[in-house]
Formats: sequence, structure tokens, C-alpha cells
Amino acid sequence: MSSPVKLFIVDDEPLARERLRALLGDLAVLYPHEVVGEAANGRAALEFLREQAVDVVLCDIRMPGMDGIELALHLTRLPQPPAVIFTTAYDNFAVQAFELNALDYLMKPVRLQRLLAALQKRPQPALDAQQLAQLGQQLRAGGRSHLSCHERGRLLLVPIDEVLYLRADLKYVAARSLAREYLLDDSLAQLEEEFAERFLRLHRAVLVARTALAGVEKASGDDSEAYGWALLRGLPEKLPISRRQWVAAKTALTQLADSA
Repeated sequence: MSSPVKLFIVDDEPLARERLRALLGDLAVLYPHEVVGEAANGRAALEFLREQAVDVVLCDIRMPGMDGIELALHLTRLPQPPAVIFTTAYDNFAVQAFELNALDYLMKPVRLQRLLAALQKRPQPALDAQQLAQLGQQLRAGGRSHLSCHERGRLLLVPIDEVLYLRADLKYVAARSLAREYLLDDSLAQLEEEFAERFLRLHRAVLVARTALAGVEKASGDDSEAYGWALLRGLPEKLPISRRQWVAAKTALTQLADSA
């Protein structure tokens, strides 16, 4: 006899989570399953799901903080990514969610037979991480709230607000916060496109958070690594500035001073 399917519910509305639990309870005989937990936002869901594998996540799309699209993107990086069924009250995201290879999408209010049909579709192809990132940017008119990385077998979240700079290092990109450095799987080019308003390119291998700039200085004449150096708030290290980006860095610093 096969084990019950493990389900997890994510929705910021308590009544929506309650309705899904009630519907799933009505399906217990037809669809043996176990609801192993629920969360009110994407970050809380990921905290749970990186520790316990589940088969299917029922996930609202629009939620404060980390929305459902960003959550699904981070889930693709788990060792055993779960299938995802999006739930939404906005039909303009429904077709796009389906094109992402989501197991299914359900329009609210969710109906019993429609929920059963969605659950019976397992297994699913892998979610497309690049399409998820693009749709997420459309949804929230900006980049993710968190970056993610693998460390010692765990998926870690890095709040984008805490990242001071991003630096390409061989096959990885290092994200630096005040506390420490994280190694990401994203490319520098992808991050520059996603967070164009937040980060400024200083060098072919370096992006800096505009708010982290504390000053700039010209490099010495015999310095072959950089045309100039960027000084950072809270960190002693300096970042190289290429000749091409020197004016942009000085302009960004002036704008930061004017807005203070």
C-alpha cells in the first residue's frame, strides 16, 4: 500500500487555508494524503520545507513579503523539489503559472472537484526557474526579496536588503553582507538585470548596492587591477572600479549624498 501524499498549504489568508483543509478533508477517502503543515507567507514556508520534504505545495501567488512565485523559485533548488499547485484570485496570472510547468493552478474560491483533478495530475515536470524569475518580476515590479544558496546541504536565505555587493568568483557569485559572504548559483548578469535599481556595476566582476557606497578614490598609477576604488559603509575592503564605470560610480555617490 502506497504512503499518503504529503501536502503543505501556503496562503496569507487564514480563511483560505481553512477552506483548503476542509476540502482536503472531504477528499480523504478518494485521495489519501496528509497535510503536514501550513504557512502564512513564502519565507515561513521555506523555513519548514527545507527541513521536511513534501510531495505537493498548495501555494497562493500574491502574499506580502515573499510571494508564491518567489517561493516556487527557491523550491526548485531543494534536493527533492515538491510539485506546486498555485492558487490565485487573479486570472491574469493563471495561464502564466500553468506555463511554468506548475502541476496546476486553481482559481479562488477553490472547488472540490477541481482540487481533486489538480492533485491527481502528479507527477510533474520540473518548474522553469528562469520563467519563474521573470514572472515574479512582473508580479511585484522588481526582484526577489531574498537570494538563496546551498551550504552544508542546507538551503539558506539571504535578504537582498542586507547584500552590500555581489562579486563574480570563478563559477560562483559571492554575495557580501555585513556579517559574512554567501556563494550563489545565480550569474552576475542575471542579478544585474533583476536588481538594476538596487545595484550598480563597478567592474566586469562587481556589482555594488548603491546605498553601500561611501566614497570613491583614484587608483595609483601602477595599479593594474582597477582605475579606481569604491569605499563601502561598514566594511574595510575596497571594490575595484573600471575606467568605463568611473563616472557612473561618482554620479551614484553624488545622488546618494543629495538624497540624504
